Amino acid sequence: MKETLAVVVTSINGPNHVLRALADGCRERGQRFLVIGDEASPADFRLEGCDFYGLEAQYETGFRFARLCPTRHYARKNLGYLLAIRGGTTLLVETDDDNIPRAEFWGERRRRQSVPTVAGAGWVNAYRYFSEVNIWPRGLPLDRVREAAPEFESLGVADIDCPIQQGLADENPDVDAIYRLVSELPQSFRRDRRVALARGSWCPFNSQNTAWWSEAFPLLYLPAYCSFRMTDIWRSFVAQRIAWEQGWGVLFHEPTVWQERNEHNLMRDFRDEVPGYLHNEAIREALARLTLAPGADRLGEGLMACYEKLVEMSLVGREELPLLGAWLDDLARARGGD
Repeated sequence: MKETLAVVVTSINGPNHVLRALADGCRERGQRFLVIGDEASPADFRLEGCDFYGLEAQYETGFRFARLCPTRHYARKNLGYLLAIRGGTTLLVETDDDNIPRAEFWGERRRRQSVPTVAGAGWVNAYRYFSEVNIWPRGLPLDRVREAAPEFESLGVADIDCPIQQGLADENPDVDAIYRLVSELPQSFRRDRRVALARGSWCPFNSQNTAWWSEAFPLLYLPAYCSFRMTDIWRSFVAQRIAWEQGWGVLFHEPTVWQERNEHNLMRDFRDEVPGYLHNEAIREALARLTLAPGADRLGEGLMACYEKLVEMSLVGREELPLLGAWLDDLARARGGD
């Protein structure tokens, strides 16, 4: 069955060349393109082939999450997910307004993969399978950045269900502020490999070039009451932990975008990443100890258990729990009550 695909972005910019490329690509293929704005978004945003939702339009969606979620926060992207799901998408691809899609971005995506697979390895720097350079993804604990990943040639090939798939980005990939301050960019990745991480193997993944199939949609949730630079990273840890109970893997694959990074203050990024530098190992350990139930109908329960643990650890604000409850309620309605 052919998937119904939607692309979701959050942006405070007006239409730029990246948003135009995404809008054109979606329009040509009959796919939906949603942009979620915020307080700083231009009031006159117009782009053919794009469904833009400023704050007022978000409030009018009927989703409780729209009024509960803080403004000026990346977590408002959750509304784009809800709108895409309510519109009938079965395959959601998220990216950012500074990631330029390659032709491969628009190619066929397959949920089930027969690929080299890493299981039970603890922290795994998946970037090392795609580069000879000592480069690491944002969110990898700093005391692990010099560790070698298990040799690619030693990995067994498995037929694995991967409803979450992380595509890499060339030129200015998603690395942390420390890498940007002390190491060389641009960097690009090899395009002839794929690797899946299964139970017991952890690698942070981001929200910049990531595909999600419908069964995994609850795991899209981005937390709002934590560091801006950790929202998608901590989401990735929660998603990986819950995915194991379903027998799912997370696929890392060749770059299908290249990034022309928006302006950032690297020292501000560093400050916002400090909670991750200090606590990502503790998060991994805490989530690994949780007892979670299998079954697609138990994903919401698993999410609540994971975020209750992060609140208990004082890493996520207690306000997150009612916000997550609103997300789960809105998601059920968006899916037609299933």
